[in-house]
Amino acid sequence: MHINKVELLHEKYPTRDYYPFNLDLLQKTSIVEFISPITFFIGENGTGKSTLLRSIAERTFIHIWESPTVRRVTPNPYERQLAGAVKITWADGRVTGSYFGSQVFNHFVSIVEEWAAADPAVLDYLGGRSLLTLSHGQSMIAFFKSRYHLKGLYLLDEPETALSPKSQLELMQVLTQASRGGQVQFIIATHSPILLATPGATIYSFDQAPIQTICYEDTEYFRFYKDFLNDREKYLC
Repeated sequence: MHINKVELLHEKYPTRDYYPFNLDLLQKTSIVEFISPITFFIGENGTGKSTLLRSIAERTFIHIWESPTVRRVTPNPYERQLAGAVKITWADGRVTGSYFGSQVFNHFVSIVEEWAAADPAVLDYLGGRSLLTLSHGQSMIAFFKSRYHLKGLYLLDEPETALSPKSQLELMQVLTQASRGGQVQFIIATHSPILLATPGATIYSFDQAPIQTICYEDTEYFRFYKDFLNDREKYLC
């Protein structure tokens, strides 16, 4: 374990009227504790799980490989300010790590390719071959396998996006094996019932306020997929 808890400092919220500070769960949640090496954030779209994950990255000084932002018609000046109201408690001193997001990963792969053009040895850190020669899902698995055996804090935002069910199981195995030595900690925002089944993981639900832990079988994802597969006809009317 590398971080023990995240505190939300309500007195530092710049507003209560704009996202994400207008979310009831962020107004009612004060502390999110980390009690296992693998923690999942789950919830409907717009509940703030990815926003909190990004804020953790910013407060732990983990770089996010982003392409330049585009101009927006109605920008939200508060959208990226949650990190200013987040406090991190480290367990054993700050460690390095990485942030994964599907769009972020595409930009990262392009940058790595440019580095490798100047120094091919860079690819030795990513399985020995260009990630651009692989499919999107294959390149992600190659990255996970090469990166997550190293000591660090790893933040993943919906890593299942481009992964088949079998590849999701492969990622589960990577997470399980990497976390066994006590040198790696994962915090993952996901909608995948497969990843959520990772043994020993803690699941936090963002579907109620305050944020609460929930058992795997009680998650909406588990119940919905199970019901759909058992009787899909009632959903196809």
